[in-house]
This record gives sequence, structure tokens and C-alpha cells, in this order.
Amino acid sequence: MTEDNCIFIGNKPFMNYVTGVVMQFTTKSADEVIIKARGKFIARAVDVAEVAAKRFLDSQVEIKDVAIDSEEFENKEGKQVRVSTIEITLAKK
Repeated sequence: MTEDNCIFIGNKPFMNYVTGVVMQFTTKSADEVIIKARGKFIARAVDVAEVAAKRFLDSQVEIKDVAIDSEEFENKEGKQVRVSTIEITLAKK
């Protein structure tokens, strides 16, 4: 599994991420794609996974695994902050 098969969720339009996931499975023929997000983008990551798996790649892809965690890092003010993370693995059926 390479980092090429990871989609990092951020501020771009929602459909850009869905298209990215679909492209990984169709044009790059990936067996698995991991959708990663932190903090406020977790809900968007779940939506991307659901739309990709149930609307665009219905009966071709399934949600294989969901991993949640948290990361601690230093913010701009120098304060330690903990932020939640999620990794959703989609795999071909």
C-alpha cells in the first residue's frame, strides 16, 4: 500500500474528494483507498466515503475498516493541542 492511495480531506470542494476516490479505483485500479481526516474534517471524510461507496461505486467497493485516533501537536501559540483523526479504508469487493 503506497501513499498514492491516500486521500487527505481538507477545504477543497466536496466532489473533488469523491472524484479522487473514484479515480483511484477506476483509472489507477487501486485495490484499497484510505481517506484520512483530522478535526472538523472528519464529518466530511465520512460523507466522502459514503458517497463514493454507495452512489458512484455501488456494488464494487465496500468500507473495509475505520480507524480513529488522536494526535497531539503544538499550535501557533506554542500550546499543546490534541486533535481527533480518522482513517476510512475502502476496498474492492
